[in-house]
Amino acid sequence: MSTLASPKQDSTTQTDFLPLEGTDFVEFYVGNAKQAAHYYMTAFGFQAIAYAGPETGVREKVSYVLRQNKLTFVLTTPLRFENEIADHIYKHGDGVKFLALRVQDASDAWMQTTKRGAKSFQKPQRMTDDWGEVVTSGIHTYGDTVHLFIERKNYNGPFMPGFRKWENEYFKPEPTGLLYVDHCVGNVGWNRMNQWVKFYEDVMGFKNILSFDDKDISTEYSALMSKVMSSGNGYVKFPINEPAEGKKKSQVEEYLEFYNGEGVQHVALATNDIVHTVSHLRSRGVEFLRVPQTYYDNLLDRVGKIDEDLEPLKEHGILVDRDEEGYLLQLFSKPVQDRPTLFFEIIQRKGAKSFGKGNFKALFEALEREQEARGNL
Repeated sequence: MSTLASPKQDSTTQTDFLPLEGTDFVEFYVGNAKQAAHYYMTAFGFQAIAYAGPETGVREKVSYVLRQNKLTFVLTTPLRFENEIADHIYKHGDGVKFLALRVQDASDAWMQTTKRGAKSFQKPQRMTDDWGEVVTSGIHTYGDTVHLFIERKNYNGPFMPGFRKWENEYFKPEPTGLLYVDHCVGNVGWNRMNQWVKFYEDVMGFKNILSFDDKDISTEYSALMSKVMSSGNGYVKFPINEPAEGKKKSQVEEYLEFYNGEGVQHVALATNDIVHTVSHLRSRGVEFLRVPQTYYDNLLDRVGKIDEDLEPLKEHGILVDRDEEGYLLQLFSKPVQDRPTLFFEIIQRKGAKSFGKGNFKALFEALEREQEARGNL
């Protein structure tokens, strides 16, 4: 059972001390996991996979596992107050707690990263049931975010020990074409980006493959800086954002204020047909940012020939950008909770390895219009 993306492997895998196989799952701490699970199933097309809670011997929390193709979300809620999960939700609202990464050896991943300076979250832990065994370990990263290392090569159950199969025969929403996690973006505080870039370089062996400064990512009112970190084999990518000086409050500053600290700003979800995916998401109530229709007036002059018809792109507000290896199509959702924090990006790559630099100005102006409507610009 694979939950991973499958980019081409390169020669660096041979010498990678932390050979990641991709994103195993993303776990969110939320105020009501049952209702959140139904939202992601109804709106995003996820399927019910597994459940853990009092009925499975877990007394302090409940977790629902959802999957669509190689994309797995876990939604967790505390059952009592005065615990770490409840404190996290009180401080941050709904948000990403764990970015879980698939490895062949979770014990070695923990050893390799902690000896290079990572703060341990969890020493290697072996869990077993009738389906086999899963080994997990973990390290802290920016804010309260944690990287778990998941070793499941000897496990054939629905998710992992402690969970049981969860399904509702009367509710099986149609999938929307989401495939896997393309990348996850973290927002960090003022002058903290390079510190975390160094963390990913030194502790996890990542490389800085792209950098954007405040000249690349700026509007009339606000700016930010970003560096894209990639694992040695290219399976996992973590852009890191920090605020930059501008006339008004940037999107990163707004996030840091309402999240009460550093954390995951958005998760980019890959699709092979963005028009199909976005049209289905929109019809199910997912709200997206809108750029002015003038964006499309000279789009083909900017990006060259594309396979897609322009009208559906205009209808849904989908953006296009090109690099040396191809082009990509992308669209950002509005925040998926009341706090203006976590959102999702839908992305389709047609060869491009970049992150839509040509769209930054249009996207961030759209974000600023939302900030202004909230009174936070």
